[in-house]
Amino acid sequence: MNTRKIVMTGMFIALGIVLPIAFHSFNMGGPVFLPMHIPVLMAGLTLGPLAGLFTGVITPLLSSVMTGMPPMFPMLPIMVFELGVYGLTSGFIAKQYPGKTFFPLIAGMIDGRVMAAIVVFVLSTFFGVQMSPWTFIKGAIVTGIPGILIQLVIIPPLVKAIRNATGMKANHA
Repeated sequence: MNTRKIVMTGMFIALGIVLPIAFHSFNMGGPVFLPMHIPVLMAGLTLGPLAGLFTGVITPLLSSVMTGMPPMFPMLPIMVFELGVYGLTSGFIAKQYPGKTFFPLIAGMIDGRVMAAIVVFVLSTFFGVQMSPWTFIKGAIVTGIPGILIQLVIIPPLVKAIRNATGMKANHA
């Protein structure tokens, strides 16, 4: 990773901690608006799969330690894997399809939710967590519809603006 990617990764991690605080301070719940997801997906789309993965894993860990959001168990492990896959997949697909943002964004969002279901299955099977993977994912999607729509509307133009402002090409990731 070059210096620019390291600095931008730190910026996305910081944004992933600050955005949920802002949303919660206005009683706009995280499960509804998904504010931590936005910087992780943007990191994958602008910086590539490794920076996206790193951002997706570190952001919920730091946020949990610093703010208590997400709660350490069972939400933290679910979100670490879910957001890590968001960043990894969106970055990987963006690298395969330079100049495309919407398709890698959707792929990341789907893969992350599949990973969340897998983690919920593991937690319920081996750690006695009282959750059903299907109910969890269905609830996350239904509850998160406003956040999903926000992601689909604002992330593509923000990614384009970041690429233009930094001089990064779409296939730079």
